[in-house]
Amino acid sequence: MMKKISKILLSEKEMPRQWYNIAADMPNKPLPPLDPATRQPIKPEALAAVFPMELIKQEVTTERYIDIPDEVLELYKTYRPSPIFRAYNLEKALGTKSKIYYKYEGGNYSGSHKANTAIAQAYYNKKEGIKRITTETGAGQWGCAMSYACNYFGLELLVFMVKVSYNQKPGRKIMMNSYNARVIPSPSNLTDAGRKVLESNPDSPGSLGIAISEAMEIAVQDPYTKYALGSVLNHVILHQTIIGQEALIQMSKTDDYPDVVIGCLGGGSNFSGIAFPFLRENLVNGKKTRLLAVEPSSCPKLTKGKFMYDFGDSSGFTPLLPMYTLGHNYIPAKIHAGGLRYHGAGTLISQLKKDGLVEAKAKMQRECFEGAILFAKTEGILPAPESSYAIAGALDETRKADIEGTPKTILFNLSGHGHFDISAYEKYYENNLPDHEMTDEEIATAISGLDFPD
Repeated sequence: MMKKISKILLSEKEMPRQWYNIAADMPNKPLPPLDPATRQPIKPEALAAVFPMELIKQEVTTERYIDIPDEVLELYKTYRPSPIFRAYNLEKALGTKSKIYYKYEGGNYSGSHKANTAIAQAYYNKKEGIKRITTETGAGQWGCAMSYACNYFGLELLVFMVKVSYNQKPGRKIMMNSYNARVIPSPSNLTDAGRKVLESNPDSPGSLGIAISEAMEIAVQDPYTKYALGSVLNHVILHQTIIGQEALIQMSKTDDYPDVVIGCLGGGSNFSGIAFPFLRENLVNGKKTRLLAVEPSSCPKLTKGKFMYDFGDSSGFTPLLPMYTLGHNYIPAKIHAGGLRYHGAGTLISQLKKDGLVEAKAKMQRECFEGAILFAKTEGILPAPESSYAIAGALDETRKADIEGTPKTILFNLSGHGHFDISAYEKYYENNLPDHEMTDEEIATAISGLDFPD
């Protein structure tokens, strides 16, 4: 009889030493980013005012594996490899014959997967002689991750935090301050982009698109300041693939292999991080794992958005990116999964979704919180609101398998804990956590006026 193992660990020696680049194995490469003025493919050097050159190289490369620098590896080793758990208690509560596994990324200083790219981005900026970084954050996980990483490498950090999350999650602001970062609610009066929004809507709750505009505006004004993004871009997704690479090794230590791999989706780094190494197994070795991204019904770019060129920010500072989008001016409803309130999906994920190689579904907020509470009661971890969408997706897959009588092996990425999100759970218990589903009319309005090439 097989020994019942609920926690699958790796030794430090087994931790991957390279990041994996899905672009090397995609049957259709992503379309190039475009210069918004000329509508021609933008040259990598044009991004040098915003990003350090090593990250630009990672953004455009099709090399399959990129070595992780030793200094980055040493910081990774303070919390990696991260564990995979078999959710026996959750399975028992559901009465399912399916097997549920989750990769837990909340056991580091930031409480989320965001540390995996924050450390790398801070390292490359420091190596290039940069003194200060500007960035945005939604729920605050990325801001916290970048704050510690910048402090570690001796860099200043200015964080524009989406205003609705700034007000919902004061603990995240205090944590960023503790790591020596300056945190500004966005939209703000500090930038032209922020002032323009406030002039038209003084009560704007903000959005990640607006916060990105503010951070980029500050960055381009100073040669010793660069901008860092927590999701969407290719180099960010690259850094997160250590999650899925570890998971492949961990699953090989069991008698199981996932039928479906699930992650929540905002810009895409969480989902891509766990899914892309498994997608390579599909593309190269003939595996048949389904890869499912779960997004909010209030911000459904993959399930209801349009595949087209659009800006990554609200003011049009970024290049035009080929993505599934709801329009760069769209401001999502005030859901508590602040990290998922982004209008577009990354170019890699968008192309893969267009090609039918990854799947997507949208879920309502309250149902996701119901799943999160069931998970907390059975597995002992209170999830971040973002992670609750992955849990809800896993519960859907489990129930479907039970109805069909075909047990599945399910793996999802629990991207962070919800210790700073107690107020959101309080609102759930008070029945004050409204659902919102974006209508077809809202979508048509959001993307109207965009005349960029498809």
